[in-house]
Amino acid sequence: MPYPEIMIHGMRAELANLGIEETKTSEAVAEAVEKTDGTLMVVVNSVCGCAAGGVRPGIAMALQASEAHPDRAITVFAGADIDATETAREYFTGYAPSSPSIGFLKGGQLVEMFERRDLEGRPPQVIAQALVEAFEKHCGKSEAAVS
Repeated sequence: MPYPEIMIHGMRAELANLGIEETKTSEAVAEAVEKTDGTLMVVVNSVCGCAAGGVRPGIAMALQASEAHPDRAITVFAGADIDATETAREYFTGYAPSSPSIGFLKGGQLVEMFERRDLEGRPPQVIAQALVEAFEKHCGKSEAAVS
């Protein structure tokens, strides 16, 4: 049974307020992957403490700190957007399901992955630095990027 929306609304809003698009259906995830030219960042959001204390703040810091950004960024919520999360994870070839997690796709292919084990227990500054490095490696400087 999915988490009640009232319980996770604020957690969703943290990423939505950064300009990260919520994709709550399998179709929305597939459309984002198929129609994104350039780099797509896919965030699997979660209710866990590491998402609240490190991942969401780290994403915010990284987006503020870097001139390079993904061309598009989407999020699914593990435990709420069940089908959308499953579809997102299908693109994370070679990785076991984990949440939170962050994948970078180009042309529908995974080019970098941050699993829960890469994020859990790390302060937001460390996560932000790792994401800035991924942005600089995989993303261009774009006026239309997530801000």
